[in-house]
Order: sequence, then structure tokens, then C-alpha cells
Amino acid sequence: MPMNTNRELLEKQSSAVTLSDMEIFIFPELLFSLVLANIMSPRIWEWRKDKWFDKLDRMTPYRRILRLKQFIIDHYEFNLDLETWGLTSQQREVARFKEWIDEKTLSESNALFGYEGDRYYFDMDIRKHFGLDQYTSDTIPYWKTETVEAMDAFRFKPGYSGGAGECVSLAALYAAALFIICKVPLEDIFLMATPLHSQNFVDVKDGIITNNRRIVTKPMWFNGTELTAKAQRALRNEQVTIVTHVSGHIHVMYPEATIDTAAMDRFTNKLSSFLTTTVDMDILTSFLRFNRELQECFQVEHVCHGKPRYIPLNTAFLYEDSSAFRMDSQTRDKLLADIDEYKFFSAPIEGRISLNKFEDFFRKNKVDASRPDDVMKLVQSFNCEHSRAYEIMEALMQFIHVEPRLPGREKTYVTRDPLEIDPEMSREQIEEYLLSVRGTHPVAGLAFHALRDVARAGWEPFMKAAIERNPVAVSGAAEKSDEEVIRLLDEFDGESIYDGSRLAQPDEVWNFRRGDGIEKAVCLADILKNRHPEQAVQIRCGNGRAELTCGTVCAAWDTAKGLSVELSI
Repeated sequence: MPMNTNRELLEKQSSAVTLSDMEIFIFPELLFSLVLANIMSPRIWEWRKDKWFDKLDRMTPYRRILRLKQFIIDHYEFNLDLETWGLTSQQREVARFKEWIDEKTLSESNALFGYEGDRYYFDMDIRKHFGLDQYTSDTIPYWKTETVEAMDAFRFKPGYSGGAGECVSLAALYAAALFIICKVPLEDIFLMATPLHSQNFVDVKDGIITNNRRIVTKPMWFNGTELTAKAQRALRNEQVTIVTHVSGHIHVMYPEATIDTAAMDRFTNKLSSFLTTTVDMDILTSFLRFNRELQECFQVEHVCHGKPRYIPLNTAFLYEDSSAFRMDSQTRDKLLADIDEYKFFSAPIEGRISLNKFEDFFRKNKVDASRPDDVMKLVQSFNCEHSRAYEIMEALMQFIHVEPRLPGREKTYVTRDPLEIDPEMSREQIEEYLLSVRGTHPVAGLAFHALRDVARAGWEPFMKAAIERNPVAVSGAAEKSDEEVIRLLDEFDGESIYDGSRLAQPDEVWNFRRGDGIEKAVCLADILKNRHPEQAVQIRCGNGRAELTCGTVCAAWDTAKGLSVELSI
């Protein structure tokens, strides 16, 4: 079936408004459009005035990022519940996107359509994991990627003390904040999406991966802790479906790519280097921390009151949880000194290898992870009585190198003019520049829809998204009469979560119990149109007043948005 270009554009523009995970998977340009929307928003620029970022210009880029990380941890939570943005169905979404993707491809690539990740990633039913087991198999969540304003607005929801967002929201927030606060060029930020996660690779120092609220440095990636193991899950076990960058994107499913090939080469090489390490005493210790089942093969020797004593390695690792010290070479002796002597054995423990002997091995040998002979030499020195030498070698090779499954490079590359945005530009300069190129650069154009700026992006995509993809307000009002809904909207705070001519979608108004008069009118329109689909809804906005009529139903609220429009739905 030939594709209707105008319909595709409207679908894409309206998807930039709702920004569901599903929509971003189908239209990968949307992810960077949200980054640009967050950059144009005044919200993150206000962070610069916070005392936490005083003297930031005197810090190295890496120290700036650490400062930003703590700010995000302090101000945002991770949220991925089913209630916030409501539910839809596989049948409805498949029908909506059938011109772009078939159901089989979808089920192999997207967590909401049957994909369950690598069997090592999930040991539970994914629908049960997400709380979907209480619904029919056709039901899926409308997980939406939040703008920074919507993330901040979570503070108005019961149970939240600050902002919140899901993984894609946090990745987009980090990308914008790295640019605005830390002045990291957009050229050095790569956003990666897998079927179950979204994170960024930042080309600073040895590389940094953002993971939800936290960051992972290369030393952290190889520290063997449970927290790092969780951060590694996506890259260790999943296909990367999208890589997006200021120069463009590449998608596992589509034959065309727009990302600059030199930028993609740099990303591939830097990420590969980040995910690979040489083996030394500390890496070996981290490897054993990570692989608990192998700890039974080892013991640690420690001198207590001038006499050698021996402790099982798995016992020694347990004490890291309650100590400021670790089993790494620099603080191991201090950790062991804090353990009561009765926990030690007076003679070597039969059947366990002494970890200490490897210190001498590493003084005499350099182990290159890319040379199997080097690794084999190390493993053969284990002399494991459990006959697990080859198992140890295989696990060690997997630990010291991760081969990410990136989208294949055999694509048709479409060249675009680069977005010329510099960290030294002001917010106003960036906004003016994006306005000047939005007609020729698709991502810049979509950014104004993600920004929710109806004055500059137009009403049709915004209203299409509002009526078709805001189920929370509709279900929340289901037990109320039309008049009761209007009275409830009257009680909502009259302040918008967005500045200027930017508007909240109905479910944002409903979730956060606030909205400008025109936002309340659109929210009511969503409810009434879904409740009375045969009736026309009229909205008139101007002179500080927003009015809605639908049959015999009439409602009006004050508006400070300065918009003048007549809408017929």
C-alpha cells in the first residue's frame, strides 16, 4: 500500500507530542527531538542558578558530570508504573503502525509485543514483572517519555517528593543537562535504546554511560558489584535497536540511516574500548565479586598477630557491605583487619586456591584480554580442585569484554545538514536557530511538537494526540457525570506545568491536578469526545477565556496562555 506522506507526517508530529516508548521505536527521530525540546525549555537552564553548580566552570568535564549526577539523583526518582499514563492494546497499536512495521518484527524487537529479552536477563514472566498479568494478554501500557516539565510535575502527585520519569525520560534529561550544565558538546553524546532500556554513552575521558539516574564509568563497569551488574544488563543481553545523535540515527529495523558515519565509527570504537579491559589483580577480584558461584574455589590469606590465617573468599566479600573498605588491592588489608579473628582458619582451607598467589603472577605477567593464550595462562594457574578451570576462563572472558549488539552498518545513509548548536550559545540563540531550520531539518521541526508549543507547531497534531492517546483522564472520569467532571476541573489548580504558549496534554492535567483554562478545556474535550463520540466538541479561546461546548454541555475557564483559536472536534 503506498504511504500517504501527509498522514505519516501528522502521525509523526502527533507522536512527538505523546512520546510513548512505542512511538519512539517506530519513529526514532523523536528521541533526539525530545532532547532538543528539553534544551529549548527554560527549566534546565534554571539549574545553573542553583548553588550546587557554583564554580562549575573551574571543574574538569568529568567532575562537572559527577556534580550533575548527584543533582539528578537528589531531584528525580525512577518511575515505571502502569497508572501514570494508562493502558492501550496490542491490537490497536499494531493497526496504527501497520504501514511501518509488521507484527512479527515488532514482537522480536519490542518489550510490549512479546519480546522477553535474553533468557539470562529475565528469569520471570515479563508481563508479571511489569504488573500486566492482571490484564488480558492484549493489554499493554502507554509508557510515555516525559518532558522535563512533566518529570518535575510528579512532585504534585501523592507519594512523590520530587520529580520522576522512566528510563527514556532520564536519558533525554541527562543528554540535555550534560549539554546545558556541563557544556558537553552534543557531538559527544550518543543515546542508545534497547527493547527494555534506554541509556547514553558520553565520550568524555574513558567514556561514561548514563543509566537511569546514575552514571557508570569504566572502572565502575568492571567493579563487579550488584548495582553495576544491573546497569550492564541491557548491553550484555539485548540488541541495541536505536542509536541516535545530533547528526542523526541508525535503527536496527530500517534500511536507511541518517547518523554521520564518522560519528558512528567513533561511537563504536569508544564504546568497544569502554566495554573491554585488561586483567590485573583488581579486575580478577572484581570478576570473583561478580561471579559468586566461583568464590567457593578461593580463599584469602591474611596475617593476624604475626601468624598466617585463611578465610573463604565468599566470607570476606560479605564484609564489604558493612565496611568502607573493599577487597581491592589498596584496601584489602584494612577490610580483613576489621574481621574478627575467629572467622579465620589457622591452616589453608583444603580445596580452595589462595587469591594472594595471583599478586605474584601479575607482577610477572601482563594479561592482554584480546590474547586467549594470555588468559589461558592465567586460568591454568588456578589449579582449581573443582575442575572448573575452563568454566572460569569462559566467565572471565565474558566479564572483561562485552560485545554490544549494535544495529548493522549495512544501511543506505541519508546525509543531512548538521545541527550547529554549541554549548556556548544561549537558550534563546538555540531556539532561534532551531526555528530557522525546522522547515528543512525533520528533527528540529519535531522538537517544537515535543516542546508542546502549539503557537509555533500548530494545533492539529496536538489535538490528535490529546483525543486519541490520553486514556487516564477518560478512565479517571468514567464514574462521574459530565457536570461532576467540570466541577472537578474547576477545583484543579489553574497554573500550567508549562511556560508561555506551551500546553499540557489531558493526562498531564489529570495526573498533576492542574492546568491553565485552555488545558482544562482540552482535557474535558478528551473525556467528552471519548464518552460521546457522535457529538461535536467546540473550543474557543481568546481574550483570556477558554470556552467549550458539546451538545448541552458548556464550560469556561480563565486562560493566561495568550492563545487565540477556534477548534472543532
